[in-house]
Amino acid sequence: MTIRLATLADIPYIMLLIKDVVPLMRATGNLQWSDDYPNPEVFERDISLNQLWVADIDDAIAGVIAITHDQSEEYTQAGWDITEQAIVTHRLAVSPHYRGRGIAEQLLNKAEEEAIRQNIPLLRIDTNTNNQATQKLFPKLGYTYSGEISLNFRPGLRFLCYEKRL
Repeated sequence: MTIRLATLADIPYIMLLIKDVVPLMRATGNLQWSDDYPNPEVFERDISLNQLWVADIDDAIAGVIAITHDQSEEYTQAGWDITEQAIVTHRLAVSPHYRGRGIAEQLLNKAEEEAIRQNIPLLRIDTNTNNQATQKLFPKLGYTYSGEISLNFRPGLRFLCYEKRL
């Protein structure tokens, strides 16, 4: 497996991955993503900013992650100072065809590598309250729970915030 920056040519394959993941999320009550988010335009923007990474296994996209500096205003609800620079992970997904291979962990390790490379000793991430897998994964990787928030662009949903200091 190779973790690499995504290209525009990857977008159709990333969207196939998203199409496979969203119904599984919905089946567990996780309504964080929908038929219109994340969409190709979001991923195009991530690529233009060199912040979208993919897990590539034998030329197949097995996972995706946006490694950004984007902190939502609502993060202050978790007691976070959003003026403090952080590496913030968004749009983490692993194809159901490749689950159980540690791909999410390796993608999050890439976020940590980027934090070190950019000399930013703080990582942040949020997840839907119904996403049990990430709620187990984040503490396993050294993230600590910071609080629960709402996000304006996802009304009615609640999100758990985690951070890791290097």
